[in-house]
Amino acid sequence: MPTILPAFADATASDSALRRFLHGLPGVDAVGLEARAASLGTRSIKTTAKAYAIDLAISMIDLTTLEGADTPGKVRALAAKAVNPDPTDRTSPRTAAVCVYPDMAATAVAALAGSGVKVASVATAFPAGRAALDVKLADVRDAVAAGADEIDMVIDRGAFLAGRYLKVYEEIVAVKAECGNARLKVIFETGELSTYDNIRRASWLGMLAGADFIKTSTGKVATNATPANTLLMLEAVRDFRAQTGVQIGVKPAGGIRTSKDAIKFLVLVNETAGEDWLDNHWFRFGASSLLNDLLMQRQKLSTGRYSGPDYVTVD
Repeated sequence: MPTILPAFADATASDSALRRFLHGLPGVDAVGLEARAASLGTRSIKTTAKAYAIDLAISMIDLTTLEGADTPGKVRALAAKAVNPDPTDRTSPRTAAVCVYPDMAATAVAALAGSGVKVASVATAFPAGRAALDVKLADVRDAVAAGADEIDMVIDRGAFLAGRYLKVYEEIVAVKAECGNARLKVIFETGELSTYDNIRRASWLGMLAGADFIKTSTGKVATNATPANTLLMLEAVRDFRAQTGVQIGVKPAGGIRTSKDAIKFLVLVNETAGEDWLDNHWFRFGASSLLNDLLMQRQKLSTGRYSGPDYVTVD
């Protein structure tokens, strides 16, 4: 069981109590939320700050391969890229993690041994989450036994949308218990939650259940991370820490492909949650193609020349 904070003990005591708490959260002003996200996205930064932001963004990437065609060789190649993103410039920071399916976790662990790059593994019948709880927990146990440092789970969106909040809460609690020392990222699949109010409710539900991170998306649906839904989740973790003293991370995933996009998200972090979240222990990008653009922009800043896509390895 998670450590229930006294202020929220009553909120998680029953399904009806949890529903009252979640539906008692302030409603989201969708127009205001999107306007603020758009406004923050127009902020410009100076060249020196841009160089810092690019390196920070690289260090926050969960370099990801989640395909049916994944092979041990592909995972080892991705691990090598995570450790040494730019073979021509050893000053480039390493990525935060490599994210793979549970059956590839052991391969990633071996390839990254001693590097400091974490191994994250999706679990709980990713990406749909349509499986019995014992199957989901076995998925988590397999990944943890293989040495994964982090587990990315998906919530049961069907249960959530049907208002069965306690079922979702208890499932997160059960997964957290199987994680041991591994950190838990809880994926909401915001593109399927329909409303900003639901995203706010899911954020608080995940945090109450013991999430170490809350994550927007699987990257497997049409709508993934957006500035607006990420801003909403950043507000949630900020407010949660203000009330409890507990800091929770945020991970937007899917659709973030350019340096310009990444910097916009970092501005959101700084202006909404604050500098404490500008660290890869508390903020991540779930991405597969973002790293290449960051590396090309990094080289342009250092040399004044823009390299083509062939400058970097293809994932």
